[in-house]
This record gives sequence, C-alpha cells and structure tokens, in this order.
Amino acid sequence: RALVVGAGGQLGSAVLEQALARGGFQQVLALTAGTLAPAMSGLAVLPEAALAEGDAPPLAVDTAFVVYDRARHANGREAAFHRPLPEHLPALARALHQRGVRRLLVVLPQASVLLPQALKAGLASLDEAAVAALDFEHLLFLRPAQAPAAVAGQSLPQRVADALLRQLHWMLPQPQQPVRAASVAGFAVALARALPGTPGGTRIVPAELVWQSAQVADADALAAAWLGGTPLPPPRVRRQRM
Repeated sequence: RALVVGAGGQLGSAVLEQALARGGFQQVLALTAGTLAPAMSGLAVLPEAALAEGDAPPLAVDTAFVVYDRARHANGREAAFHRPLPEHLPALARALHQRGVRRLLVVLPQASVLLPQALKAGLASLDEAAVAALDFEHLLFLRPAQAPAAVAGQSLPQRVADALLRQLHWMLPQPQQPVRAASVAGFAVALARALPGTPGGTRIVPAELVWQSAQVADADALAAAWLGGTPLPPPRVRRQRM
C-alpha cells in the first residue's frame, strides 16, 4: 500500500492519480485534514490524526510520497487534503518511519518561483540530513526539473530563433518550458515501483533527470536504469519550431 501526503495541489493530485492508475499498489491512501468521501477505486483516506505524535499501530503502508506544492482553491475538496509544510518534514518523516513506512519519496514543487515566499524559505531549509538519519530502507528527494546545461550546443540559427521568441514572449523554448505535473508524478511513481529489489539508501534525484524523464517515451525504463546504476543516454532536446 502507498500513502500520499499533500494530494491537494496540482502536483500532489497528479501523484495520487498516477499511483492509483499505474503504481501497482493494492491500495492508495491520502492523508486528509477534513472529511472526504473517496470516489476512486482503490483510494482510501487516512486522517492526519493517525500521524500525531505518540504510540500508534503500524499503518501497513510500504511507500509514502510527501508532495510539496502551492495550494489550489478551486473547491472544498482541495482543502480536505492535508498540506505538508517544509519545516515539518523531519517530524512527518519520523512519524511515517515509526509506523512502518520503508520507502519515502519527497517530491519538491516544479514551479517554485510561483510559491508563496514562506514556502520558498521553508524549502531552502529542508533538513534532508535529519530525514536521512531515520534510516528508511529507501529515501528519495526529487528536485525541481531543470534542463541540462548541454542544450547550449544548438545551432546558431536555432539560438537566434529561441532568443527572439523569448524577447517577444510568444512561447518558451522547449528546455525552458515547465515540466507538466503529470510527467513528474509519473516519474515519481515509476521510481517508487522500481525501488524494491534495488540497493537501499538515500538518493537525490537530480533536476536534470527529472527534466529528462519528461522527454522520454518510457519513464519506467529510465527510472529502473538510474536506480540500477546503468549509464543513461544523453538527454535530447526537442527543437523549437517557428
């Protein structure tokens, strides 16, 4: 079973949907701060009181996703999900570890420039070392996607065209376009699915790899290759068309 903490934002809801659709989990739970009646097959809710400090029975959950994203206020359903705060990550991770979670994936927001200042400050001070010291079987931090610097090898006409488009704000070149939440969520779930059977430990999923996962047709193969230490193909940047 899997647990999604922070399923209310765009990225969190995408992780929840991907875990339900293709995660291979028997059941997916969402941590809630209010009343929510699950309407999707395989989805269950877990009240946030279940992670309160103190002795508590195991959750029978193998994998947990903690997703940070800016809040959406489209409807009351979003407010029903628990929204994790960056400064609470060590305590949250400790509660999950005490309740039997063996694999933890921390998914950082992809459009951090749009986040409230308080949340940006909190992300800058995430105590990753304190979480790593909890000795999860697997611990992954997914960085915000960023195109590799190697994309500068484009031809001169292409660079001129990209610069013109940036100046006129018509569109952004492919490397600068934000990665869709569904792509990041799919890669996070692919990593979680590939973790069993791989060497344990703490891993930082680099920003370039998260970006590359949105450019390939098979994110599952990329996740398995990276976790297995297989050399990855060089990233390919799709050229911008005028």
